[in-house]
Amino acid sequence: MPSNKDDVPEVQLAAGGIVWRSTPQGPKLAVIHRPKYDDWSLPKGKPERSEALGETAQREIREELGCEVKFLHFAGVVHYPLDDGREKVVLFWHVAEKGKGEFQSHAEVDEVLWLAPDKALKKLSHEVERELLRKSRPPVL
Repeated sequence: MPSNKDDVPEVQLAAGGIVWRSTPQGPKLAVIHRPKYDDWSLPKGKPERSEALGETAQREIREELGCEVKFLHFAGVVHYPLDDGREKVVLFWHVAEKGKGEFQSHAEVDEVLWLAPDKALKKLSHEVERELLRKSRPPVL
C-alpha cells in the first residue's frame, strides 16, 4: 500500500567534528560561536550535492575553523527537531587539527575558543552536543 508523503518523516543530514588540539596544558577542543543563532556549538554543516558525510565534516571544519584535520574515530550521532518539522541528524567524528590553521571571523562563525573538555561542556549551548561530548571516548593525541 503506498504511503502518504505527509506521513513520512523528513530528515536533514549533517556532519561535523569534535576538533582536538594538543597543548602544553593538555588536549583542548574547538567550540564555535554562531552569530546567526547566538550559540556556542561544535563545527558542523549540511552536505553539498554528492558529498560523502566525512567530506562534509572536513569541509565544514575547514570553512568554520580555517584548519585541516585528520580523522581519529567516530564520536557519535545527535539529533534534534528543526523549526520546520524535520529532524536534523548529525554524525560527528573526533578529529585532530593538522598544523595550525588561521581562523578568520566571518558571517557564519565569529569566534572560536579552544577549551579543555570540562570548560567546553559548560560553554556548549546545546544539551545534545554536551551529551555527545560526555559519552564519547576522547582521543589520544
